[in-house]
Amino acid sequence: MSGTKPDILWAPHQVDRFVVCDSELSLYHVESTVNSELKAGSLRLSEDSAATLLSINSDTPYMKCVAWYLNYDPECLLAVGQANGRVVLTSLGQDHNSKFKDLIGKEFVPKHARQCNTLAWNPLDSNWLAAGLDKHRADFSVLIWDICSKYTPDIVPMEKVRLSAGEAETTLLVTKPLYELGQNDACLSLCWLPRDQKLLLAGMHRNLAIFDLRNTSQKMFVNTKAVQGVTVDPYFHDRVASFYEGQVAIWDLRKFEKPVLTLTEQPKPLTKVAWCPTRTGLLATLTRDSNIIRLYDMQHTPTPIGDETEPTIIERSVQPCDNYIASFAWHPTSQNRMIVVTPNRTMSDFTVFERISLAWSPITSLMWACGRHLYECAEEDNDNSLEKDIATKMRLRALSRYGLDTELVWRNHILAGNEDPQLKSLWYTLHFMKQYTEDTDQKSPGSKGSLVYAGIKTIVKSSLGMVESSRHNWSGLDKQTDIQNLNEERILALQLCGWIKNGTDVDVGPFLNSLVQEGEWERAAAVALFNLDIRRAIQILNEGASSEKGDLNLNVVAMALSGYTDEKNSLWREMCSTLRLQLNNPYLCVMFAFLTSETGSYDGVLYENKVAVRDRVAFACKFLSDTQLNRYIEKLTNEMKEAGNLEGILLTGLTKDGVDLMESYVDRTGDVQTASYCMLQGSPLDVLKDERVQYWIENYRNLLDAWRFWHKRAEFDIHRSKLDPSSKPLAQVFVSCNFCGKSISYSCSSAPHQGRGFSQYGVSGSPTKSKVTSCPGCRKPLPRCALCLINMGTPVSSCPGGSKSDEKVDLSKDKKLAQFNNWFTWCHNCRHGGHAGHMLSWFRDHAECPVSACTCKCMQLDTTGNLVPAETVQP
Repeated sequence: MSGTKPDILWAPHQVDRFVVCDSELSLYHVESTVNSELKAGSLRLSEDSAATLLSINSDTPYMKCVAWYLNYDPECLLAVGQANGRVVLTSLGQDHNSKFKDLIGKEFVPKHARQCNTLAWNPLDSNWLAAGLDKHRADFSVLIWDICSKYTPDIVPMEKVRLSAGEAETTLLVTKPLYELGQNDACLSLCWLPRDQKLLLAGMHRNLAIFDLRNTSQKMFVNTKAVQGVTVDPYFHDRVASFYEGQVAIWDLRKFEKPVLTLTEQPKPLTKVAWCPTRTGLLATLTRDSNIIRLYDMQHTPTPIGDETEPTIIERSVQPCDNYIASFAWHPTSQNRMIVVTPNRTMSDFTVFERISLAWSPITSLMWACGRHLYECAEEDNDNSLEKDIATKMRLRALSRYGLDTELVWRNHILAGNEDPQLKSLWYTLHFMKQYTEDTDQKSPGSKGSLVYAGIKTIVKSSLGMVESSRHNWSGLDKQTDIQNLNEERILALQLCGWIKNGTDVDVGPFLNSLVQEGEWERAAAVALFNLDIRRAIQILNEGASSEKGDLNLNVVAMALSGYTDEKNSLWREMCSTLRLQLNNPYLCVMFAFLTSETGSYDGVLYENKVAVRDRVAFACKFLSDTQLNRYIEKLTNEMKEAGNLEGILLTGLTKDGVDLMESYVDRTGDVQTASYCMLQGSPLDVLKDERVQYWIENYRNLLDAWRFWHKRAEFDIHRSKLDPSSKPLAQVFVSCNFCGKSISYSCSSAPHQGRGFSQYGVSGSPTKSKVTSCPGCRKPLPRCALCLINMGTPVSSCPGGSKSDEKVDLSKDKKLAQFNNWFTWCHNCRHGGHAGHMLSWFRDHAECPVSACTCKCMQLDTTGNLVPAETVQP
């Protein structure tokens, strides 16, 4: 390497030593400096490592290539290829082992002097050394030497010569190689193939050649220019890399006709390529006058023979240092670690960090892989962050069968945890809609039942004629207030708001009693006051103050109410108008806003956002005129749609406006679960066919599958098919005939003389036990069960040996479509099978297939068979 850029080699078995090869050989020792200071004379390699020079060897001038002995002993034996073609064995440091002392200084001399380009030690037989030389017309270019062979003067000519002046030792010149290959050609690179001791891959002048030392007269070769730097992937011995100029070729030795992949050509010539010894499929390349090392990550092994698809390559670049890089070397054991050397012999220790692959499981478990390590993100004991996550909420709600209660619809908010007031309002709204629809359909079919799911906005607009107001007396006060006369539409709106029950009775008493039972004292008092019953409001507040969980301040509020006066300029009105905004409870605030408001002006009540929408809408239906009511409902609906507030479903209903509102809600929260169940509750078909609704439903189904809630997903599909008959899924799996390809179940059900569907081929639980042993389409016989040897389609209980208990089970389940024990079951690997019940029974006690001479372990191949539905897992 005299006059060229330096090269660098890691010791194969000493992980803390490396050699820099230039005009001389320099051995360095690497040590950690994490907890210690830099020693005098040491060279800084990185922030946590330094190198100390151990020895220098300048006995081998005109170096062109160096190879480190692969065996453990001797430790520091190196082969040096010189410009005259000789290969010299030298050492760094003292070796007291006399067994290998005679190797130091031994020279291997070709017949004709020319440059030695490359050296390679055999990884299986460590005494074999291959040398690649330049071309000579009368000599071979690939010479294989045995460094430990005992030559005799009759076999190998030997002579002793003096070394350089001042040395008294002699060396042994070996001139007869073990093998000679590649006549009249030049060898530019070499590597042994690890799969066989006697296979050698050589980059000749115009071709890549594989030499088999068992038959040296023949070789397998392919013409190519990419003959430099041949190197074998240590993890996949059939994958080889070579280069020419700025292009790298990847070869598969199993199909050696052409490269399986050619990497992107670089603008400058390449100087070195090397596979990472600690990472599968990672190739590093270096170009001339560059401070960047390019890495190519082969994500998959080379494609099999006959498949022309290229392997996936991920390319990236790393910059170990700022100066130009002369050479680099991978560390033999430290993962992704390399050392680089610059032309001025400045060295740098560098680790290539892996790309981090994140994986977030459907149950909020975060994991990532970095190199050979797998990390998991562990949450702290505080679970507040998880409770706020919508995915966790939906998963817990699915376990509690949220949304599936179709009888008492309002209970779904309790199944959701009874924490979200919007969900409570939504499910009560849907409950009132369902209840009213059922009652009206029973009493008078064709009435306004279909209008209920359209929402209060549509109901109010459908009102015919103007509604007039009339003066009503207060209960407990000598005062009258204008209230709108309630027509049919306004009564329906009040029913949907929950203030009054179905029927002609407009008494809010039952509603007040239910609020009192739930402990909502302030809301009950406000509703009583809005119905002009101030005495009842004061009574409710007093009850709330005296209850166990009540607020004593309610007595003060009741006292303030009892002092109400209708005089506009009274001190009471002035103080209430000023101090009502300081009240924490919004219902107490709107109570005083209502009492101090001017007739017909109730903005203090209507636009108090903390008051439930249903209470504000019910108040508007009682006190606003038609024009004012329509204007207010329209404005409130737009606000609910923009905010994605589920309380707005009361106004929009399950219509297009309701879908718009639900879209805003899903965009804000991601709760596709509530959106799916809500839209299925009573929406017309045109709404259910909306792309957004279908998208929510399918995403929720996929979520259930991802959580392994397969039973829950099946329940959801059944629930969906009941509420939306058009969504009933087609058969996804059926048994087809091996001869005609027709579905056996379809053929049975479509035949005019066979009207029992699945029962015709014995998978029904009917008492008749009818069976079919041939395809109804082509009449070919069905396969036989490998255990009972009866044709498939015969019920298990009809087979010989069927137990009486099976018969009883069959008779008790005659309404079901099929029994799993009778299903067709077969292995996708060996194609053997039989009745599912028989197969399960067999594999409880056996590992191999029941068919004679078949060694297939069928059940172990079924990876999904080991999965357990996650519904049973405790959250």
